[in-house]
This record gives sequence, structure tokens and C-alpha cells, in this order.
Amino acid sequence: MATAISANKAELLAIADAVAREKLIDREIVIEAMEDAIQRAARARYGAENDIRAKIDPRSGDMRLWRVVEVVEQVDDYFKQVSVVDAQKLQKGAAVGDFIVDPLPPIEFGRIAAQAAKQVIFQKVRDAERERQFDEFKDRASEIITGVVKRVEFGHVVVDLGRAEGVIRRDQQIPREVLRVGDRVRSLILSVRRENR
Repeated sequence: MATAISANKAELLAIADAVAREKLIDREIVIEAMEDAIQRAARARYGAENDIRAKIDPRSGDMRLWRVVEVVEQVDDYFKQVSVVDAQKLQKGAAVGDFIVDPLPPIEFGRIAAQAAKQVIFQKVRDAERERQFDEFKDRASEIITGVVKRVEFGHVVVDLGRAEGVIRRDQQIPREVLRVGDRVRSLILSVRRENR
């Protein structure tokens, strides 16, 4: 039984390492995305009203899951708050304004929860990758760069610049020059923008 758990921890860290290497982003960002996905899955299981946190140890792969409740005089939200009297039963010396940590058992991912977690991780990784690309090119306006024509859409040429894409609009192309997929082209970077694609 212990072997299966440790293999699972090792697998979690191996996935984080592989994604970080492949996408050239920090391993911490990938682990944060995994924690976010686990939190969402836990909220789906225990109730979205709860303040649930997850933490993955970046060295051992240990995963902790807990619910946080705030100690208050008068309880307005029973999912996120606890009265002083009840709090002192859970933790001696609890006072108003304290936060009590309530450990939760690790969750087993069902098929749907695993799919949702995968989507969250991919989205966070895509966002981090896009941010890295933006940072790489943001200070390179007015620089001449070489790329390969990836596709032509409605007369606009999409150029592969390695880890990013550029667009040469139809009105910015040399008149009567025909560019085809696979052609190498030198271009001037006019502007760098964040976009969804």
C-alpha cells in the first residue's frame, strides 16, 4: 500500500517536471496549477462554499488538504466561520480573528474530477507560457527578426518565430511579394501584444 502512495507522489512530481521542461516555465507554476486543480476538485466534493486549500510539497510530493474557518463572535456563514465557544472545543485558546485549520482526507479523483483538473492545469500552463513569450518579446519592438511562414489567412501571413507567432498584415507586406508556407522571411517587429491565441 505504501509503495503505491509513494509511486503516486513521485508520479505527481515527475509530471510537474516534464511539463515545466517542455513548456519552459517554472516548476512552481505547474505545482501551483496542480494545487488549484486539487482545490477545485475538493470543493466539488465537500461543497463550493468551503474555503479549501491544497499544498503539494515540491520535494517529497506529499499532498495536504485542509479547510480554513475563521473564529468570530457571531456566525454569519457556517461554512467559513465558527463561534468562539465552538472554536475553543477544537483548539484551546482560540480567539476572535484566529483561523482554525481543519485537515481533510486526500480525495480520490473520479474521471470527471480528473478531466476538470487536467483542464485547470493546462489553462494555467498556457497562461504562464503566454506570459513568458510576452516577456521574451516585449522589449524587442523595432528589431528585425527571421521566421518561417506557418500559414496564410485571408492574405495575412502568420510567421513562426520559434516560441511565438507573429502576423504580417496584408497592408504591411511588400507589394507583389508572394509568401508560401515554409518560406523564411525577415520582418520588423512593430508591436508586441498579449492575445488569447
